[in-house]
Amino acid sequence: MPELPEVETTRRGIAPALEGRTIREVRVRERRLRWALPRGFEAELAGRRVLDVGRRAKYLLVRTDAGTLIVHLGMSGSLRVLPADTPALAHDHVDLVLDSGACVRFNDPRRFGSMHFVAGDPHEHKLLRTLAPEPLSDAFDGARLHARARRRKVAVKLFLMDARTVVGVGNIYASEALFRAGVSPRRAAGRLSREACERIAKAVKDVLADAIRVGGTTLRDYVNADGMPGYFRQKLYVYERAGEPCRVCGTPVRHCVQGQRSTYWCPHCQK
Repeated sequence: MPELPEVETTRRGIAPALEGRTIREVRVRERRLRWALPRGFEAELAGRRVLDVGRRAKYLLVRTDAGTLIVHLGMSGSLRVLPADTPALAHDHVDLVLDSGACVRFNDPRRFGSMHFVAGDPHEHKLLRTLAPEPLSDAFDGARLHARARRRKVAVKLFLMDARTVVGVGNIYASEALFRAGVSPRRAAGRLSREACERIAKAVKDVLADAIRVGGTTLRDYVNADGMPGYFRQKLYVYERAGEPCRVCGTPVRHCVQGQRSTYWCPHCQK
């Protein structure tokens, strides 16, 4: 599933093509996404001028002069910038055709992605209004993490992946951040010291920033707006490295399942 760095990389890739342009036409080939595209979706967007492209958690926000298109990439979705006359391939479901002659094309083999056009404040939409702070913002820090973790028995990795704690920290980056912080993913969140929470918050910011710089992580389906893979996988310390030596101490990396998701850690470096 595309995580925050992949979504941010996509935002940076499509923004130059969209911002300041008019959506001349919307082509919908498949309406059955996670939530079916309503009749009239095309008419709401056609003729609108794009003001900017933002992001909230894993949602892309394409703000126009008449409302905002909220896009989620789901498990396998991608947005590509292409010439508008490029023949559609399987799973190319929606095109935003621009007055520049380019189009932004939404491809989603599993159809778990979504698109919503809202006329009002997009942050009040039901998908966004209860989200926690952004991990790269000043609102997320060790003090907030420590306050929310008090008396919580849930494992710290699952606590980090909870969108009520912080948004956009998915399975890959939670594992990598906890390795950098030297904290076992199985430790109860309520047992974290203030100092450990400070290390975790800093590690989350660092690992996400590093991933964004190299275009995210490619595990299965992800490509960026130019169709290129991300390269953060080459920098992973523990994720999907079970049995391999830790890059720091040489101890074999361990694996377990938490909340139906794979967890990886070094038993020597992480306590």
